[in-house]
Amino acid sequence: MNIFFLHPSFPAQYLNLAPYMARNPENTVYFCSKENSINSQLRGVTLALYGKPTEAEENYIKNGGPLRPAAEAVIEGQAVVRALQWLARERNVKPDVIIAHTGWGSTLYCKDLYPKVPIIGYFEWYYLADDSDCYWWPDEIPQMGNRISIRTRNAHHLMNLELCDAGVTPTNWQYSQFPKEYKPKLNIIHEGIDTQFCSPDPSGHRPGLVLEDINLNLPEGTEIITYVARGFEMYRGFPYFMDAMRIVLQRRPKTHVVIVGKDRICYGAQLKDTTYLKEEEKKGGYPTDRVHFVGLRNRGDFRKILRASSCHIYLTRPFVLSWSCLEAMSFACPMVGSKTPPVQEVMEDGVNGLLAEFRSPYHIACKVEELLDDPERAKKLGLAARETILERFELMKCMRKQEDLMYRVVR
Repeated sequence: MNIFFLHPSFPAQYLNLAPYMARNPENTVYFCSKENSINSQLRGVTLALYGKPTEAEENYIKNGGPLRPAAEAVIEGQAVVRALQWLARERNVKPDVIIAHTGWGSTLYCKDLYPKVPIIGYFEWYYLADDSDCYWWPDEIPQMGNRISIRTRNAHHLMNLELCDAGVTPTNWQYSQFPKEYKPKLNIIHEGIDTQFCSPDPSGHRPGLVLEDINLNLPEGTEIITYVARGFEMYRGFPYFMDAMRIVLQRRPKTHVVIVGKDRICYGAQLKDTTYLKEEEKKGGYPTDRVHFVGLRNRGDFRKILRASSCHIYLTRPFVLSWSCLEAMSFACPMVGSKTPPVQEVMEDGVNGLLAEFRSPYHIACKVEELLDDPERAKKLGLAARETILERFELMKCMRKQEDLMYRVVR
């Protein structure tokens, strides 16, 4: 079969699945994308890049108002169709099945070009104004303008739900957000976690941490608290995390904090003329000799950091569950997670981690100290966390499920 993957930023969720499908000599795998985010190739996968929006298209998007996400999706969907037409015309290549992330509109017009080609859509999130990511706690009340914006964001998601032959969503929590009319199309299958790479140190104990490029050398035995997020933002609880760390560090003068990520906002509203990290400095800062912002890291450094972690903190609003949470669990990190639905789906308090109130820095700090004060209990919880990942999210198991789904939809 000719298997076509679609995502505007190669390889995204298909980092492992695309080359896995290409291992089968019966398959030829293509990946249509707007950019190569890793500046590399995947074995057996032919990458076909298409152009970014023109200035006229950008202006069309900017003037969309509440329809801006739909306008972006329309432009993206048209770009993908042109790429597919070019491949058919110039390379004589047509898909037998399309596997694609639907969130940016890549699949919107594929059925108009290839009506009989099955589409498996990756459905990451459906926006709701109540009891969801934007307005979860009782004191968070959406205004009518918010409701209009949130409902309109689903325009192209609904089109994709209607046109796809089958859908994939990673977790039960994400599945729960979608309209009941379309849930029969959706299959709960995670992308999978590479548990061989994301594994505890072979020595059986937590090593020290050395990052030579920033002259960081924390010897074995150092209490190291870790936090990972693509952006320092409210959605991932960054301000609450920092407040909690000030409490912990004041009580524990030898503890260090290692923070992986970038001072930006990936999810949620942007701040005007500031960032959440700058706001932390306004609060009075933090001990720079013990709080280490190490930036975005390669996978090798990421493994070093998580293997050295005495306690990993993962906080999130009721939104998409981060890979970093599951990977930290796979590393057997003693975990403190937020008591919010996406985390509660994978973490049971006192069984494979400890849960804390998302908006309570004091409670987060107390849970961290519970683990640091009892290393034996922390180790047991960490090993139980890894068992959860091995049982439910192991990479090969998840990819086989996605492969089986593909064979169910093709004729």
